[in-house]
Amino acid sequence: MAASGAGDPLDAKRGEAPFAQRIDPTREKLTSEQLYSMRRAQLAQWQKVLPQRRTRNIVTGLGIGALVLAIYGYTIYSISQERFLDELEDEAKAARARALARASGS
Repeated sequence: MAASGAGDPLDAKRGEAPFAQRIDPTREKLTSEQLYSMRRAQLAQWQKVLPQRRTRNIVTGLGIGALVLAIYGYTIYSISQERFLDELEDEAKAARARALARASGS
């Protein structure tokens, strides 16, 4: 189960602490105490990472929300500009028609 030299606090050759070895609980027979210890370690790790994950999720959500609002605002702005240009074009057509009518009527 454990790596060779796992009992040594430091590896004498490299001066490094040994790494935890991955264990598959479905393949290896573990005692209930070992399973409980694994669950406690997983819970401690999860509780340690939870605030960071929550903060990242909030920042990501706000970023996506800002992007959606920006796209929505740009779309509304573009449509209003398009209507303005359509009205301007209609006025220009009417002015051309009046000018053409005056020119042909004279």
